[in-house]
Amino acid sequence: MFALIRRWREDRRIRRMGFTSVEWEAAVADWPVMARFQGEERAKLRDMAFRFLARKSIAAGADFAYTDAMCLRLATMACVPVLHLGLHWYDSWQTVILYESDFVPHGPWYSDDGVVHERGPGLSGEAWLRGPVILSWESICHSGAHGHTGHASNVVIHELAHKLDMLRDGANGAPPLHPDMAPGEWHAIFSAAWQRLQQAEAHHHLLPVDDYALTSPAEFFAVCSETFFEAPERLQQGLPDVYRLLAQFYRQQPAG
Repeated sequence: MFALIRRWREDRRIRRMGFTSVEWEAAVADWPVMARFQGEERAKLRDMAFRFLARKSIAAGADFAYTDAMCLRLATMACVPVLHLGLHWYDSWQTVILYESDFVPHGPWYSDDGVVHERGPGLSGEAWLRGPVILSWESICHSGAHGHTGHASNVVIHELAHKLDMLRDGANGAPPLHPDMAPGEWHAIFSAAWQRLQQAEAHHHLLPVDDYALTSPAEFFAVCSETFFEAPERLQQGLPDVYRLLAQFYRQQPAG
């Protein structure tokens, strides 16, 4: 009963928002990842994007004047990882704060040399354990198989992967797994892959993912997730076991 009432209210809010299929298609038309989703799957993604916007609050950071098209694109990127999991995987948080460009978090920042600074460097995205997801629109526009760093990049998928990771014991690179997945295998494969990339970087070898993945297990999972969707063939070739586990987790096969 409560589920039916919630869906009825949600449908009513979607009608009030007034988004159309034509507007949605225009908002995502130049995102190459969309080419994978056709037919019923594409319609499901569109419906989920509308429901994402009905459930979440989009707030402007620093008075950024965002548009409906921006919201539709952001929502679609956010829904791709949970397309076959369900939007309820995002129920633990409510708000997206969207800045025009990189933002500077409040509070002190510790640099690598141990010096405390009043303000840290600008960030393109941030996910709080018990709070919002914060994103830079400029960074969203840089999403792609090569991104602005030469590696696959998608700040929306990256930060939403953190939110999925946080559902189980905080951000540690170990999200809640499905019953048919073995936590021991996940830990062993991700740990071994992370160590191999550490060694590869030490020898100045090219990595299949952005080297920011080596910051921590949580960042490794998030970077591998954005690569999984933006450049799946590259991840499959460079880290085949990681690709296989992510395919099981997200219940998608973007590399075909």
